[in-house]
Amino acid sequence: MKFISLGSGSSGNCYLLQSGETSILLDAGISTRSLKKHLKDIGMSLEDDIAAVFVTHDHADHIKSVGNIARECGKTIFATQLVHEGIACNRCLRIDVPNDRKAFVEKGKTVEMGNFRITPFDVPHDSRDCVGYVVEADGVRFCLITDIGHVTDTIREQVGLANYLVLEANHDINMLMMGKYSPFLKERISSDRGHLNNEQAAMLLAEYATPQLRHVWLCHLSEENNHPVLARKTTEAVLRQHGIIPGLDFELDILKRKAPSEFYSLD
Repeated sequence: MKFISLGSGSSGNCYLLQSGETSILLDAGISTRSLKKHLKDIGMSLEDDIAAVFVTHDHADHIKSVGNIARECGKTIFATQLVHEGIACNRCLRIDVPNDRKAFVEKGKTVEMGNFRITPFDVPHDSRDCVGYVVEADGVRFCLITDIGHVTDTIREQVGLANYLVLEANHDINMLMMGKYSPFLKERISSDRGHLNNEQAAMLLAEYATPQLRHVWLCHLSEENNHPVLARKTTEAVLRQHGIIPGLDFELDILKRKAPSEFYSLD
C-alpha cells in the first residue's frame, strides 16, 4: 500500500491510498484543479487512476470537489446515507453528485474494492454524520481519524489496531482560547463534537498505541490556532512522559495544510 496526503486542514482535506492497480481518495475537499495537478505530479490522473472517493462527512473542506469528480469524471462517491444528504444540501457545491454516482456505506460494514477492504466507523463531530475509515490491504491496516469531538471507545480500539494512522491534532487549546475567534466558535471547536486538540491527540497515542503502530501523521492542523512545530513538540513531550520515543517506537510526521506530503510506501 502507498499513501499521500494532498491537503490537510480547513482549506481542504484529501488523501490518496494505492494498492496494486487500485487507487482511492479519502475525502475530496481541495479544488479539482489542485487535485489534478497533484496527481499529475506523481504520475497519475483523476480520470484514469482513481477508482472512487470515500467521504468522512459533509463539511465543505472535505467535499468541495465531489460533485465535479462524480459528474465530470464519472467516479462513484461513497458515504453514509446521512452524509450524502448533507452533501446534497451543502451550498458550497456548485455541482451536485448525480444519483447514479452515489454509493452508500454503513458503519462497521466492509466495502471491497481491488485489494482494499474499507470499513467506516463512527466519529463524533458536529456534522450530519461523520466516519473514520480503516483501509486494509497488502497485510497492513491504515486508519484515518479526523474531525473528532472527543475520543470514544471505538476510536481507542482503532488506534490500538492500526499499523498506520492519520490522526487529527487540530488546535492548541491556549492559542484557541486566547485567539481572535468569537466565543461561539471557540466553544464549537473545543466541544465534544468539535475538534481534537494537540494534547488530546497525544494522550490518545500515549495510552492506546501498540508496538504494531509504525507511523503516525498528525492532520487537520488549524492555520489560526496551531502550528506544526507546536503540534510536534506537544505530542513528543506527552509521548516521552509515557515512555514512547517518536522515531524509535513509531515515526511521527505533520501533514501540510496546502501542499502534498511525501508519497509513502506502507510496508
